[in-house]
Amino acid sequence: MSEYSINIKDMPENMRPREKLMENGEASLSDAELLAIVLGSGSRELNALDLAMHLLSKHDGNLRYLREASLEELITERGIGPAKAVAIKAAIEMGKRIAGNIKIRRAIKSPEDVRDTVKELLMEDMRNYDREHFRVLYLDRKGGLLVIEDVSIGGLHSSIVHPREVFKTAVKKSAASVILVHNHPSGDPAPSAEDIEVTRRLFEAGKIMGIEVLDHVIIGESAYCSLKERGLI
Repeated sequence: MSEYSINIKDMPENMRPREKLMENGEASLSDAELLAIVLGSGSRELNALDLAMHLLSKHDGNLRYLREASLEELITERGIGPAKAVAIKAAIEMGKRIAGNIKIRRAIKSPEDVRDTVKELLMEDMRNYDREHFRVLYLDRKGGLLVIEDVSIGGLHSSIVHPREVFKTAVKKSAASVILVHNHPSGDPAPSAEDIEVTRRLFEAGKIMGIEVLDHVIIGESAYCSLKERGLI
């Protein structure tokens, strides 16, 4: 890694991340530029932008590393001390909370609505996980999205979900229905026998509680599978 780096203040204004955002909006910034703003400052050897580029390039340019890495793992990265690591994790958590609490104005009542919602809110986020993440979308009586929550993160090959984990939030939020979503790290969204059994168990638990399980969607690398559409619910 080079030991020399130009100060961001010495860069042309149209190349400085903060000024670029103010002039053109946040969507105009690269991943490294956004990360540089979160970092706030660089290290002794690198400015904030070079530090961000180095951190991303070390992990194949994948922003998901920042989300998956623990605070302790981030602190061990060269140039990332406790303050910068905390800023990164705080920014990621804010994004997760915003995504999880956005209300969808359109009603989610049909298989097409379910597919569109999963594609819009979850597909890109979940398709590259190396472990199974089981998420639940909680809906009000009109089909509006109340909240999205992770209820289980499994090992390398499986995720174990219990009805109490799924329906605890449903009761707290007075949800009328739920949509189940989980990913297959293998990339193949075809449901396993265990997926079908878990879905039926949750469906029956929902019937007892008066909370409808509308669908269970499995996300693969480039496709997804609806158990509702396959007639498995």
